[in-house]
Amino acid sequence: MRQVGTNLPKVGRYNQAVVLDQIQLTDGISRVEIAERTGLTPQTVSGIVRRLIDEGMVREDGASRVLNGGKPRTTLRLNPDARAAVGVHFDPVKLTCTVVDLLGRPLAVRRRPVTPGTDPADVVAAMAALVDEVLAESQVPPSRVLGVGLAAPGPLDQNRGLIVAPPQLANWTRVPVQRMLADATGLPVTLDNDATAAAVAERWSGAGKGVAHFAYLYFGTGIGGGLILNHQVYRGGSLNAGEFGHSTVLADGPECYCGNHGCLERLVNPSALVEQVHERLAAGRPGVLSETFALDPARVDLAAILRAAADGDPLAVEVIDEAARHVASVAVSVANFVDVDLIVLGGHGIEHVEDRFVAAVAAALSTRPLSRHIRIVEVAASPLGADAAVVGAATLVLHTTYSPRL
Repeated sequence: MRQVGTNLPKVGRYNQAVVLDQIQLTDGISRVEIAERTGLTPQTVSGIVRRLIDEGMVREDGASRVLNGGKPRTTLRLNPDARAAVGVHFDPVKLTCTVVDLLGRPLAVRRRPVTPGTDPADVVAAMAALVDEVLAESQVPPSRVLGVGLAAPGPLDQNRGLIVAPPQLANWTRVPVQRMLADATGLPVTLDNDATAAAVAERWSGAGKGVAHFAYLYFGTGIGGGLILNHQVYRGGSLNAGEFGHSTVLADGPECYCGNHGCLERLVNPSALVEQVHERLAAGRPGVLSETFALDPARVDLAAILRAAADGDPLAVEVIDEAARHVASVAVSVANFVDVDLIVLGGHGIEHVEDRFVAAVAAALSTRPLSRHIRIVEVAASPLGADAAVVGAATLVLHTTYSPRL
């Protein structure tokens, strides 16, 4: 479904967002094509494009195309240097910060570990220091910086800018992180769930670009998700939609911190995967990780397991494929409940083994959803990979500023 403009008065800002969205979604488009896709009159489109060119947001790239044997048409593209946005991803164990251009391309990235139990004020100070570092490295003029996007673990109270009580952050109860970071940086701050931010990144510059309805499953320290429905970010009544990690996949499974049993997150998050591999190695299962485990079990961490699975180690592959099947079951439920066209998988939790997860989910989506007789839901690994959440944090700012929102 396309984003449609309106020729009624007093909606100029929305129409400008619709036009800019069309230019952003395509690799070159003409004024006539924008009018055809949006339903706006050619005169309205021309006026909006003229303003966008005057503001430096859009450029004519000098190339002309002839369509259907008609008059040559000038191609329009975003000017990527016109604006920039900063993104901060707050993972319970790590801070990542980037600055992106108008196309969502990272210009600089910095990372810093987070020690468990660190006071929130100290963490925010570290965030602000990273913001200064990426801006200095990228040399983006301050006048072009739109603001900072902060992607944080939920649940969040977005109306008040609070991190409420994340299960893996014991001392972060109702912390006003949005105001704290704005005060520390002097920049406006946009706050959202890290998985939703990653979904926004996919819409802006990833696998979901131009897709009207898709779901994003994010694999980080926890398992989360985001929904784009009819080109709009869907956040739900409390603005915390997309908690796919707390779907029950084993009714008699282990207890999850949320209070349920057999949640996807409890079975598939990094700690769970490491625990499963350690148990099998301790029971005498052979594999490339056996010797390392005997010397120092702590060295058999998620990164080592993912690398071993990518190299074909049978034990690591077994654990990863079991996790992928659990993910596939949740993906089928998402397809049945929300009727999306695409499911995107991403995050550092599946780095190097994305293909195994994609294969399992694709197999399930081709045989199990009720709508499979109408069309098969597609699945894709995020091209943004492990940086999806931090790029998403920055594109939150771009999306909030420029995307048409109903």
